[in-house]
Amino acid sequence: MNDKVFVQKSMIQIEDLSVSFGSTDAVKNVSLEIAKGEILGMVGESGSGKSVTALTLMGLTAESAKITSGRVCFDGVTLAEAGKPRDRALYREYQGSRMSMVFQEPMTSLNPTQKVGSQVEEMLKLHTTLDRNERRDRVAESFAAVGLKDPKLLLDQYPHQLSGGMRQRVMIAMAVILHPDLIVADEPTTALDVTIQNQIISLLREINRRENNAMLFITHDLNLARRLCHRIAVMKDGRVVECAGTEEIFGAPKEEYTRSLIRAVPSRVNAVPGGRKEAQSRGAVYGADGAGADGRQPVLEVHDLHVYYPESAKGFPGRKQRKCVVSGADFVLYPGEVLGLVGESGCGKSSLSKAILGMNREIKGTVKHHSTRPQMVFQDPYSSLNPSKTVGWLLMEPLRAAGALDKNLLMSGQEMEERAREMLARVGLDERYMSRRPSQLSGGQRQRVSIGQALITRPGLVIADEPVSALDVTLQAQILDLMRRLQREMQAAYLFISHDINVVYCMSDRIMVMKDGKIIEQGETEEVFANPKEEYTKALLKESYTG
Repeated sequence: MNDKVFVQKSMIQIEDLSVSFGSTDAVKNVSLEIAKGEILGMVGESGSGKSVTALTLMGLTAESAKITSGRVCFDGVTLAEAGKPRDRALYREYQGSRMSMVFQEPMTSLNPTQKVGSQVEEMLKLHTTLDRNERRDRVAESFAAVGLKDPKLLLDQYPHQLSGGMRQRVMIAMAVILHPDLIVADEPTTALDVTIQNQIISLLREINRRENNAMLFITHDLNLARRLCHRIAVMKDGRVVECAGTEEIFGAPKEEYTRSLIRAVPSRVNAVPGGRKEAQSRGAVYGADGAGADGRQPVLEVHDLHVYYPESAKGFPGRKQRKCVVSGADFVLYPGEVLGLVGESGCGKSSLSKAILGMNREIKGTVKHHSTRPQMVFQDPYSSLNPSKTVGWLLMEPLRAAGALDKNLLMSGQEMEERAREMLARVGLDERYMSRRPSQLSGGQRQRVSIGQALITRPGLVIADEPVSALDVTLQAQILDLMRRLQREMQAAYLFISHDINVVYCMSDRIMVMKDGKIIEQGETEEVFANPKEEYTKALLKESYTG
């Protein structure tokens, strides 16, 4: 995106802001401005202070957060200031109507007991005089605007009935429905495939141009920031280390940290598919159907698999029928192999993985396992980690479960604790995190704990459902390197699910492409990327190309 000069008075002013949680300084002397009509990108590693800065701006930090210096101003009005308690009444005048936020993890932001249409409609109840039919029509229009199919049917769906990407789009619809002056988007495309990412980026850009609002766009995806933002602020260890026009940041970054972030962006240019390179070094050869040339026993066999979910029959709310979400899936997976699975949100990737692990038994066809203790890394770590337990307890729980099933795997408490500390270090966290709970971790830190849980028992099969989607580019590289290293040590097999086809390229031996519940194409990584057979695959590759 071309740099744009904003000469008018800034709408948002953050002046010398410092925020602490007890003895921990999360934000340190941050000063930023956002003009009306400007999109300011904020990038940096997980835990760098991006989300705390945004939450402070929105007045949504926990009671334990204290502003120790500076202030936050909205269009000349001081909303928050050091030494003064938060003015909740003042913030209520601004929240929702003049300023709104898209959160990073929609499953924890949406009420699981209420229909998504009702939750978005609540914004209109609070801030408009529309009647119920008008509100529902407006919500359906907002759903359609963010790329949700069958918007009127979705009004009566619950969050758990939607894919991760669909839930994220509901959150975006909620944020933009009142056309606020400021939109704070905290990782708004984390759970979305490249096709929907492009739609959302185009939507946010169009809203910004049409309504001339201010936007703070927080992301670990530097490519998205480059395409959308007028300026970019780079944060590290709670400080803004560099802030300039977008093309200046990418063309002539002043700080080495900024240069390291740019170098870490996944790209297919001059990249060798990491998984395939390792497979060649092991001498393994796979056919298009995954058959092992050396006659090895598969880790997993899936044949003609159909996966169903119950839903209400149309016109008969009390009557249930089965909806087929995966149709005719057929593939095998071998020890030491990484099989990538790509496709749009809602195409059936997660439904397939849950059926493979027996989490959904409404299936037809066959699933055969030839390994013990298969594990899964979930897409949303916050909802998969027990919030009442410490990180140390969470890491040791798979070891306790394995010992309960097999006495040969029993370990003493000290042995389990040592293994947990070792795994914690291997996923990039020090031993201080052993006593913390999930709520005390950043999104990226929670994802690393989730990955550590899956890998700690050294399973033969790991299904990784968007394992690096919540991580910044630097940590993505670290986690992918970790997963490949452990795979070599254990000869484990990975079913690697991701909407980021560039990450899949660098990780996978073979790739399967999924659309509308069907695997429409599969083959070796280089072959699929060089000679895609399906038009859908060609479109995915074109939209995801970063150069």
